[in-house]
Amino acid sequence: MSHASIKPTAHRQLKNKTSFRQSLRNSFTMAYRGLLKIKRTPEQLFDVTLQPIIFTLMFTYIFGGAISGDVKSYLPVIIPGILVQTVITTSIVTGVQLREDMDKGVFDRFKSLPIARIAPLAGALLADTIRYTIATVLTFSMGYIMGYRPDGGLGNVILAGLIVIVCSWAISWIFAFFGVIARTASSVQGISMLVLFPLTFLSNAFVPVDTMPNWLQWFVKLNPISHLVTAVRNLTNSGTVGWDLSISLIGAAIIVAIFAPLTVSAYMRRT
Repeated sequence: MSHASIKPTAHRQLKNKTSFRQSLRNSFTMAYRGLLKIKRTPEQLFDVTLQPIIFTLMFTYIFGGAISGDVKSYLPVIIPGILVQTVITTSIVTGVQLREDMDKGVFDRFKSLPIARIAPLAGALLADTIRYTIATVLTFSMGYIMGYRPDGGLGNVILAGLIVIVCSWAISWIFAFFGVIARTASSVQGISMLVLFPLTFLSNAFVPVDTMPNWLQWFVKLNPISHLVTAVRNLTNSGTVGWDLSISLIGAAIIVAIFAPLTVSAYMRRT
């Protein structure tokens, strides 16, 4: 057997024996790569910068008077809803960019490097938490400019933002799975929007549940997005912690427990 045929095998075995510490370091390096991509192409942030501003203005001034009587009274309702809707929707980008990188052969180049095989996937998921943070800060900032003053206090506002970021990161595993198994980036986006649109708009994010038809209310009350929106509203508007927060965190843990192994397994087979 030639030396050339032994070398790739030995290289793969070395990568498979990568320690957890090395894998973690490689993952953070790949996350930094993701941030550099944003720096070089800042238009990637349009969805997390423009969407919170446009959606907050649009929904507040269109629905505020009809639902709550005036804009100021509607802000405690709509800001948590816009926050959840914007950040959750942003998690789609994880799967889309993952598929684009795989289509361009970027991950094939990573295979030739002495890094943990899981690092490119983990790095992409870590980097996208920055996007969620930007969307969260901008949504609350826009609400404050428009007159939103959460009675729960700054500490609970920060806690609510962290919970939304954690839940969005959990959901991003679903779209990362789509990114690995789908054929094109456009199909990832199409499938993801098909899943998210009913969940976000058929929820209590924008209008009270009791204004909906009875046959629709049962779905809205079971919708996990509704539980997350309610948890954020309770924290920001009154500083209270209810069962909805527990449901949201348990749901996020279940999603990670299911889709993280599926995504990693599919990713390992593809790379």
